[in-house]
Amino acid sequence: MRLFTLSLFSFALLGITGCSDTPAKTEEVRTVPAGEKAAIGHFTYNVVDSQILTQLGDAASPRVPTSRFLLVQIAVTNSSNVENPIPGVELVGDSGTTYNELTDGTGVTNWLGIVRKVGPGQTERGVIAFDAPAAHYKLRFSDEAASAEILADLPLSYAHEKLDDATVPTTELPDVTAPTGSQFHQLPKTK
Repeated sequence: MRLFTLSLFSFALLGITGCSDTPAKTEEVRTVPAGEKAAIGHFTYNVVDSQILTQLGDAASPRVPTSRFLLVQIAVTNSSNVENPIPGVELVGDSGTTYNELTDGTGVTNWLGIVRKVGPGQTERGVIAFDAPAAHYKLRFSDEAASAEILADLPLSYAHEKLDDATVPTTELPDVTAPTGSQFHQLPKTK
């Protein structure tokens, strides 16, 4: 009976440790800065530009996101000698939250699409879109078999952010650096 119990325990332990659906990752996924080539498998990805928008389309009938639209222009090069489908890209937040690409490209100029392929030795360029809060993100790219991945770090920049009818106040603000009262000493002004 003791041998049976020991065998049953060994079998259960083998089942718990040896039969996992997800392989254990022993190495850290490499991260490259946006604009640098990210090679994985037969693909080389390159983040060309990114924009954060509050709406898509024309002002008469805008498409409004749940959070913000993040549009990323990418280039994907296939170094193999056969045509390959371009895998989906994920947006990964610093907290680990992930966002999938939008499946509707309405209002996105030069949208890469969902069903996309790149020919042997060819490069496909286009824009992928996400709906996510404004934050720092990385893009997760994978190889053609989705067995390996690489990350591209997106800078948190609002250089392209478009705000609708935002008015900036033109009133002059008081000089808060000037001392008031006798307890402050006048500092020389620097230029």
